[in-house]
Amino acid sequence: QVQLVESGGGLVQGGGSLRLSCAASGLTFSNYAMGWFRQAQGKEREFAAAISRTGTITSYADSVKGRFFVSRDNVKNTIYLQMNSLRPEDKAVYYCAAAFRTSYSAAYFGTNEANYWGQGTQVTVSS
Repeated sequence: QVQLVESGGGLVQGGGSLRLSCAASGLTFSNYAMGWFRQAQGKEREFAAAISRTGTITSYADSVKGRFFVSRDNVKNTIYLQMNSLRPEDKAVYYCAAAFRTSYSAAYFGTNEANYWGQGTQVTVSS
């Protein structure tokens, strides 16, 4: 049984930082590109960041580029999202996702390409 479990969300003041984690189990972690998506209230789920199987390639949405940084540890089967300079518009539920990939250089994937999802973690940014 595959499980993706996010942690690290919470309330932070604008300009602050948070680090999200996603621990994976029940899958061969290194076979999957991993990503972070987010969904604000009343809006569709959107791509935020992704990382390739070995961690050498990353991809970011324009809205988070230069502020958010994704990384992975294939020994701990965990991915991370370091979020800096947080803004009120970053408030959302953040989801971890896994997409099976044969290519080592593929990072980005869309919501309809994910094979597995976590349950989400809430991030709230006060102004």
